[in-house]
This record gives sequence, structure tokens and C-alpha cells, in this order.
Amino acid sequence: MTPQRKKRLALVALIVMGVGVSAALALSAFRENMLFFFSPSQILAGEAPTGHAIRIGGLVSKGSVQRQPGSLKVRFEVTDTVKSIPVVYSGILPDLFREGQGIVALGRLGNDGVFTADEVLAKHNEKYMPPEVKQAIATAQGGGTMRQHPGGRIE
Repeated sequence: MTPQRKKRLALVALIVMGVGVSAALALSAFRENMLFFFSPSQILAGEAPTGHAIRIGGLVSKGSVQRQPGSLKVRFEVTDTVKSIPVVYSGILPDLFREGQGIVALGRLGNDGVFTADEVLAKHNEKYMPPEVKQAIATAQGGGTMRQHPGGRIE
């Protein structure tokens, strides 16, 4: 093998290794930043990881909202109409947040089974419910599959 060929082979090997390392780093970053959605039933069944960022969704249980006087801390329960999970949030809740309404919360599940939310999102009108929440409720109630119509409406 000539010296020029060895240099080319070494350069190709370095490029291949560089692409491999870059792909591995990109996949690792993607995996760390991915947020999975879980319903209260899935969380109580042990399917959700503790300590990792996840999304939960469902309806705010009636009579469960407890505000701590003098602070922005609030505790409430999210239900998929079958099971409920306690949620703690410290911050300003959306204007549309109220009991009986659908929400999606982003945060972490603690070892004690309490979900600590970093962000709470409420539905924006009376007819819309996040698809994940609607699917979780349908699945929890044994409804199975859903149909999605043109325009995003889900039944």
C-alpha cells in the first residue's frame, strides 16, 4: 500500500468514526429530552418512570383543588375517570384551569407517588380536549380506539 493510500484510508476511517460519534451523541440527547405521556392508570400500574420528565393528563378531580394561603402552591388530583394521582404545582395556573376540566401537566413523578408539575396546560375551549387526554380516558374506561375526523375533531 502506498503512503498516499494509507492517508486516504486513515481519513475515511476518521470521518466514519466522527459520524458515528455524532450520531450517538444526537441519539443520546434526543432520548434525554423526550417526554412521554402517561395517564393516572398507567402511572399507578407502575409504567411511568420516577424522577424522569414526563407528561400526565386527565381531568382535574372535583373537590380536589387545595391552594396554600399566601403562596402560589396548589395541590390537586388528575383523574382518567378510573384512577387519580395527586399533583403539586407552584406557579400561576392557566385562566381556564378549574375542576372537571382537562389538563396536561409536565413534570416529574416522585418516589412518594406525587407528581410535581413544572408546567400545567389547560384546554383552550369547551369542545377541545388534548388527544392524549381523550385517549387516556377512553382507554381507562375500556372504550378502546378512537376515530379522528378531518380538522382534528376526535370521537
